[in-house]
Amino acid sequence: MTKIIHSYWAYLVLIILIIAVINAIIGLISKREFKAKDLRISLFTLIISHIQLILGFIAYYTSTYYETMRNVGMGEVMKNSELRKPLIEHPLLIIIAIALITIGFSKHKKKTTDAAKFKTIAVYYSIALILILAVIPWDLWFSK
Repeated sequence: MTKIIHSYWAYLVLIILIIAVINAIIGLISKREFKAKDLRISLFTLIISHIQLILGFIAYYTSTYYETMRNVGMGEVMKNSELRKPLIEHPLLIIIAIALITIGFSKHKKKTTDAAKFKTIAVYYSIALILILAVIPWDLWFSK
C-alpha cells in the first residue's frame, strides 16, 4: 500500500516541482516582484517533497528489496545493478534532491531582492528536478 501511495505521490511531486521551477524562471526573466503566491508555490513544493521522502522511507524499509539486501549483504547489492538502483542510487539521489529543495527554500528567505529569491529557487529546484528525473524508475512508471 505504501509503495502505491509513494508511486502516485511522485506524480504530484514532479508536477509541483516543475511548476515551481517554471514559476521561478519566469519571475526571474520578467523581473517581477516575489509575492506571496511565489512563496506558497515554493513552500508547497518543499512540503510535498518531504512527505514523499517520508513515504519513500516507509516503502524502502518495508520492501522486498530491503529484505533481499539484509539477506545477501551490501557487497552483493553493489555488484548487482538491478538491486543497486532501487536500494542505493534511487534513495541516495532523492535524498540529495530533497536536501537541495530544502536548502534552496531556506536560502531564498535570506535574499533581499526579488531577482535573488527567484534565482535561488530556480537554481536549487532545477538541480533537484534533474536529479529526480535521473533516478525515477521509468520502466515501472510506464508499465502501469
